Amino acid sequence: MEESERPTHVRPRHRMIDRVAGVLEAVARSDGLSLTEIARAVDAPVSSVQGLVNGLVATGYLDERTRTYRLGVAPYFLNLLAGRGAVNRIAHDDLVALHAETDSTTAVLGVAVGSEVVYIDHCSTDPRTEYLAKRFHRRSLIRTSTGWVLLADWEQRDLWAYLETLGPEDDERAQQFLDRVEEIRATGVALLPGAAEDAEIDGISVPVRERGRVVAAVSVVGPRDVLLPRETAIVEALQRHSTRWHARD
Repeated sequence: MEESERPTHVRPRHRMIDRVAGVLEAVARSDGLSLTEIARAVDAPVSSVQGLVNGLVATGYLDERTRTYRLGVAPYFLNLLAGRGAVNRIAHDDLVALHAETDSTTAVLGVAVGSEVVYIDHCSTDPRTEYLAKRFHRRSLIRTSTGWVLLADWEQRDLWAYLETLGPEDDERAQQFLDRVEEIRATGVALLPGAAEDAEIDGISVPVRERGRVVAAVSVVGPRDVLLPRETAIVEALQRHSTRWHARD
């Protein structure tokens, strides 16, 4: 570089950005940190870190369980938008195999990013559902079977906090979810909740776990009148494939 091309000043750092980056890096390097441990890692008072951490949880950059913080899904989502990978346990070929066996319109892999669902991979023969996965569109958690499986794993306080943010148009969906959440936790299946904005579309979903945590969901999505007569076979296929996915190291 010629002397005249050299920058005349060093790009200034930003204290808040430095602190956010420090929080994310500290958590990423660990198996989970408490708020006190995060504050210690970035050499800041707990009181000043609390707001940052809450904001990072709300936007999906951190995940909080039992007061322990781990890296959330949002950083992986950014990688996905940039053409890189996301959930480790499920490969695209897994969705292709599931789609072929269930003979349904769409098999999707979805994650929660903040308070919304994003489909990050898919195998589809239906343009309506394929479009949502291809474009990484965000969907309401309460309006998809994928979202119901993900919500069922949330801690009680986070679940109630989310439900309280919903508008009156989702009151019936929220009540139906609460009526079925224990069944979803017991069976590991969200079965045709009928929660979608398009009443003709529905889904059957199972969770994807990594290190004991639900990090994603795999769903078979399509017209309700196509899925309903075949729900038993689709559930059996999802459970069988899920057992194989979770047997991997």
